[in-house]
Amino acid sequence: MKNAAKARPAIESDSLHRRIRAEIERRILSGEWRPGDRIPFEHELMAQYGCARMTVNKAMATLADAGLIVRRRRAGSFVAQPRIQSVVLEIPDIQAEIVARGEDYGLKLLARRRRKPLAKRADEKALARNGDLLALRCLHLANGRPFALEDRLISLAAVPEAAHVDFALESPGTWLLGHVPWTQAEHRISAINADRDIAAILDIEVRDACLAVDRRTWRGSEHITQVRQVFPGTHYDLIARFAPSTTKA
Repeated sequence: MKNAAKARPAIESDSLHRRIRAEIERRILSGEWRPGDRIPFEHELMAQYGCARMTVNKAMATLADAGLIVRRRRAGSFVAQPRIQSVVLEIPDIQAEIVARGEDYGLKLLARRRRKPLAKRADEKALARNGDLLALRCLHLANGRPFALEDRLISLAAVPEAAHVDFALESPGTWLLGHVPWTQAEHRISAINADRDIAAILDIEVRDACLAVDRRTWRGSEHITQVRQVFPGTHYDLIARFAPSTTKA
């Protein structure tokens, strides 16, 4: 009985630190707390949750490790600024982009399976982190016509709740942007010619020009997802606006 009594406070403390982390993460994700905003001081959180400093510190440490906040000595903790490898690109929400164009969005889930990373794919092993991957193939539609083919892998070690989401009803990218905060992303863009598989799905001719966007995203040190999206060449634009640089050539 004594051992059980000793274990109970530790369990409650562990549960509370996860609750504190989850509530702060939710406020960051929802936009209530924006990049640069100060998080309440630790003593304020201690008073709010009625807990010890160690519990609050553990929650803040996990948020910092995930790259969601930046802790500054004496100044406090602040919402971190998301970083992306290219200064001219953001992570697009295909559904939102189609709707913004005044078109009806549609989604077809072509394939879904839970699997282990392929033995010869170091990138998949790094993504899986000794867990499983959720492999999804989706077709995005605009006014009923193929708009983009998406092949996505989601790390179930990083995002276990993805295993229970019906991606036949909600785009994986839209769901991830709405539920999983990211801190770093990498884009790779290439021009390709459609092979028979891609051409059949996108309803274009074999060897038609397409734009392939390969993207990887992280939450701190956690690799969340990697995806390849293939667009018919007529469907996708890369637009950037630049200001003059103060650095002389």
